[in-house]
Amino acid sequence: MLKLRIYVDTSVIGGCYDEEFSTWSNRFFEEVRQGLKIVIISDLTYAELDGAPANVKRVLNSLSAQCIEGVSLTQEAENLAQSYVQEQVVSLQQIADAQHIAIATIAKADLLVSWNFKQIVNLKQIHSFNAVNLKLGYPILEIRSPREVVGEEEV
Repeated sequence: MLKLRIYVDTSVIGGCYDEEFSTWSNRFFEEVRQGLKIVIISDLTYAELDGAPANVKRVLNSLSAQCIEGVSLTQEAENLAQSYVQEQVVSLQQIADAQHIAIATIAKADLLVSWNFKQIVNLKQIHSFNAVNLKLGYPILEIRSPREVVGEEEV
C-alpha cells in the first residue's frame, strides 16, 4: 500500500487544540501515528511553531521519525513563492502561505492539508496556485482540509 505524503502547515498542528478543528486534526495525526500516512514538515513550519504553546509542539513530538519527512525552504521554493506574489495569487503579507505551497510543490507532496480557508483551502486560490505551477513547469498540488483526507488510507 502506498502511503500518501502529505505536507502539513502549522494550522493543522495547532488545530489539535482548537475547538472547531480538533476532531479532524487529531484523527489525521492518529492515522499518521498508525503508519497510514507520512507527514512532510518544513523548516518553515518548525519555525512557526517556535512560539507555540508546549502542547501544540508535542503534537509533532508524538510522531515517530518514520512518519515524518523533513523539507526546507530552498531558493527554488522561495522563487516559486515570489512568483505567486507576482502573479497576485497572494499578497506579500501572505508570503508564508505562498512559501508553504511552494515547498509542498517542490517536494512533490501528494497533497497539502491546511485549515487556512481564506488563503489556501478554497477553490479560487487552489486554481490560482496551480495555474502558476503549470505556467512554470511544476505539477498541480492537491490542497485539502484534514477532514477531507481522514479515512483515505489507500492511493
